[in-house]
Amino acid sequence: MKTEEEHGRDICAVGRWIHGRGYVASTDGNISLRLDPRRILTSPTGISKGMMSPDDLVITDLEGAKLSGRRNPSSELAMHLLIYRRRPDVHSVCHAHPPTATGYAAAGIALNKAILAELVLSLGCIPVAQYGTPGTQELTDAIEPLVQSYDAILMANHGVVTYGPDLLTAFFRMETTEHFARVALVTELLGKQVLLSSGDVEKLLAARARYGVQTAATMGPACPATSDAAQTERITLTRRELEALVDEAVQKDRIRR
Repeated sequence: MKTEEEHGRDICAVGRWIHGRGYVASTDGNISLRLDPRRILTSPTGISKGMMSPDDLVITDLEGAKLSGRRNPSSELAMHLLIYRRRPDVHSVCHAHPPTATGYAAAGIALNKAILAELVLSLGCIPVAQYGTPGTQELTDAIEPLVQSYDAILMANHGVVTYGPDLLTAFFRMETTEHFARVALVTELLGKQVLLSSGDVEKLLAARARYGVQTAATMGPACPATSDAAQTERITLTRRELEALVDEAVQKDRIRR
């Protein structure tokens, strides 16, 4: 069992990691962990996650009331508390704005294709929650339907939240989400995605138990493996969409001239 001081140092280390990797800018993002059944240790509001010290952190109860700390808790603490209430297995939550994954969130596109074996094993698919104003009940209402079934969520026009049984797992899931978003974007730019078959996905899901991977997410109906014919259809559609956008831009340019 770690002491509160050790947990504080761990949160500050993860804060430096997400800031150093460009997952947050300025004072964005928030990190928390469950100290015990009644107390949460969280990053404060209004501070760079790369510049925190353990003295900056705040302890609250599960209702968000501050128990100790010289600063105020994160303005998005309610999102963390919702996750803790809905998921007794979760002991840490990370929220950040990794650029590529947040781009998918802003586009309203879920990371739900079986492109990488590692993603199927570690996270399954990553859905998009509807937009909710940060720091309000709208945000918690938007993610609530997804919390029970997924370990990483894209928040429309906002960012990403990941969580797990410990702080390191929550951070790794953030890192995995951004890595997968980058790979998915490259396949989109190349104009081709070769997805794992349904049989391949089933084997990977069965392997989770052997590897001791614990995750709520699945590659279910929202995350289908796609046949070659469907892949070809999607590639053709993408090209048509791009051609339409180019034609529209050309027409607008002619009008301006």
